[in-house]
Amino acid sequence: MRVLVVQNFDNTGLGQAGAALEEAGAELDIRNAHLGDALPPGADGHDAIVVLGGAQNALADEEYTYIPALLALMRDFESRDRAVLGICLGSQLLARAYGAENLIGTAPEFGWHGVSLTAEAAGDSVLGALPREFPIFQWHDDTFTLPPGAVRLASNAAAANQAFRIGRAAYGFQFHFEADRPLIRHWNTAFASYLADRQPDWPARFDAEAELHGPEADATGLALARAWVAAI
Repeated sequence: MRVLVVQNFDNTGLGQAGAALEEAGAELDIRNAHLGDALPPGADGHDAIVVLGGAQNALADEEYTYIPALLALMRDFESRDRAVLGICLGSQLLARAYGAENLIGTAPEFGWHGVSLTAEAAGDSVLGALPREFPIFQWHDDTFTLPPGAVRLASNAAAANQAFRIGRAAYGFQFHFEADRPLIRHWNTAFASYLADRQPDWPARFDAEAELHGPEADATGLALARAWVAAI
């Protein structure tokens, strides 16, 4: 199993998605697209693609000139029935790739927040075994409309499209299911200056919120990661 991983920003990390891929013995081909690593022209040579998050928005083609090619690459994986996983910015890019409208700055959400699965999620191979409601880590300002033909799988008050599926195994997750407590602690350090400006009370809140929500969020996120890897 060979999995292409596209990073769009420094210090994002695979977190629990990486743990599930390691359990499955996957070979990872990591491309730092934002640093100039070339993307493959198509899905040949890979069984799945993971597109991670970033602070840029999904319409930032002028600064991140590889974005149109990445949209086409995600479509190529899905058209060949190869698994696609977009997380946060990755989900926004997947939505754009299939004709959704990206809504910039309309849905700020940070920290652990509740998400509810839709009725359609009950029969889904990746989300069907999860609790109907669970806390999960969020860090985004943007959202998107549901792409034509996509299935909405999860929602909350901040963003109606927290998770969706296109075809058999192309999934977009607005929430950071990959972000367990160790990864979030890393982000606390790696993005300290950004957090000090945007979430100045986060250091004081973190330990209590991590203790309250972290165990359930981590368990749910790992179960989701393992289920997506099984879909490859």
